[in-house]
Amino acid sequence: MNWLRSNLFNNVFNSSVTVLLGTLLLYALTQAWGWAIGQAVWVADAEQCHAARGTGACWGVVAEKYRIIIFGRYPFEEQWRPLLATLLLMALLLASCMRVFWQRWFAAVWVVVLTVFFILMHGGVLGLATVTTDQWGGLPLTILLASMSVLGAFPLGILLALGRMSDLPVIRSLCTVYIELIRGVPLISVLFMASFLFPLFMPEGTSIDVLVRVLVAMVLFAAAYLAEVIRGGLQAIPRGQYEAAVSLGMGYWLMQRKIILPQALATVVPGIMNNFISTFKDTSLVTIVSLYELTGSLDLAVNSDPDWMAYKLEGYLFIALIYFVFCFSLSRYSQWVERQVNRGKVH
Repeated sequence: MNWLRSNLFNNVFNSSVTVLLGTLLLYALTQAWGWAIGQAVWVADAEQCHAARGTGACWGVVAEKYRIIIFGRYPFEEQWRPLLATLLLMALLLASCMRVFWQRWFAAVWVVVLTVFFILMHGGVLGLATVTTDQWGGLPLTILLASMSVLGAFPLGILLALGRMSDLPVIRSLCTVYIELIRGVPLISVLFMASFLFPLFMPEGTSIDVLVRVLVAMVLFAAAYLAEVIRGGLQAIPRGQYEAAVSLGMGYWLMQRKIILPQALATVVPGIMNNFISTFKDTSLVTIVSLYELTGSLDLAVNSDPDWMAYKLEGYLFIALIYFVFCFSLSRYSQWVERQVNRGKVH
């Protein structure tokens, strides 16, 4: 009550604004509740949805099309494979966030899980039917693109950041040109070049899978932005840290690994996690090269059926909820990492 009195009702003007905004907010929430919950249709019945159109949401489109939205064009009878593969990959990502698993042997676990993931998704062995990458889609493809992009971009971003701060003019110039060139164009153009222009420069008869080309493009794009975030952390390290490491007889790479990089990365944890979140959301752009991740799978599911075409909004809200859960979880994890790395600092 004291907080309300001092911040929202401390004079006549603020009290009037508080009451007005509170009334508008209550009205908006009441209308939203009625549309999304109270008068909504929850069953996969197109006739009921048509009858409630304009007054209530039609969540029946999700009940009817959720398998296409989640798994895209993956063969219906084989969808247990991407489900199992996605659960394994998500379990691996969750384990990677726990300090107890931050051991060298965990790299072998990554290799094993990714191998199993691609075996399940592609098939062709162990009696599994072959499913080409152009049929992959939905949530499995989104998580695969995001995790592999982050996995590849992080070490490359570190090398680019170190290269841009190098005392060697050639290395510094090459890294600077690369970073500024990639950051100067949108991701869509990079994906377009990787998917349509790059194959033109390949030898005749040579073909690289479109998924591989898209992954490489996303890794290169994310690494350029991540490099600038890490470079900011490197510049924040006092010069005395470098001099102390040199005085102890440390070489360049040992100094970076033991002294400089741990402090620099801890300084820019929010920026790094923001880059990861941005990369996760940027996976929605791969639809331009005919890879149907979550948003592409939704268009595929709804646009192909006239009965449900009018309820795309509900479908977008459904996948927006999925994106929010993942991005909010990354944000909360970032705050936990910040508390861990700042535990030994004196404020």
